[in-house]
Amino acid sequence: METVGGFSEDGTNTDFNFEDQSQSNLYVAFEHPLPLIPNIKLQRTNMDTSGDVLLERNFVFGGKLFSINSEATSDVQLTTTDVILYYELFDNDLISFDVGLNAKYIDGELLVTDKGDPTVNGREEFSGPIPMFYSRLAVGLPLTGFGAFVEGSFLSVDDHTLSDYQAAITYSLMENLAIDVTFQLGYRAVSLELEDLDGIYSDLEFKGAYAGLEVHF
Repeated sequence: METVGGFSEDGTNTDFNFEDQSQSNLYVAFEHPLPLIPNIKLQRTNMDTSGDVLLERNFVFGGKLFSINSEATSDVQLTTTDVILYYELFDNDLISFDVGLNAKYIDGELLVTDKGDPTVNGREEFSGPIPMFYSRLAVGLPLTGFGAFVEGSFLSVDDHTLSDYQAAITYSLMENLAIDVTFQLGYRAVSLELEDLDGIYSDLEFKGAYAGLEVHF
């Protein structure tokens, strides 16, 4: 995925030239026929990257001063865990529509190192849950095996603005009474604009194409 943006401890973010890296995503959903109890989906995404920048101003991070005109490198390790409670408003072979709430837990570690003097490095960890709205719309083309869906979570409040959207084309590889296997080819974009989450400010965006398999029992 492509990563753009930056972070800071004082709200004046420094943008880094991040490398494009492959990321991993795993989820499991539990659905049932009971009308008043929501379904649940658990999802975990790793978003790790690194990058560097020639500083145009002094940058303080992790208690260390990185001076103007020095070159700094950053290592970003982010994990998001989504706990999604949702209801299926429609659910058939032609169309399905879900709405609900998502508690997204963010767990991150940021490391900044002076490339000219690696002994100068600052590290900060941050974590916390953020509530978001959730929805998903899927459509199918009967007798073809093809379908498509869009899915997303969003929040915009006084402090944080977060979004996590994906859209994909799907194709059924296997469908029987025991197991369904579907191939997905899509695009995902995750935006994290954090305002003082455990002392961290960020304006980061992860985006890119992906391929995956969904197994349904």
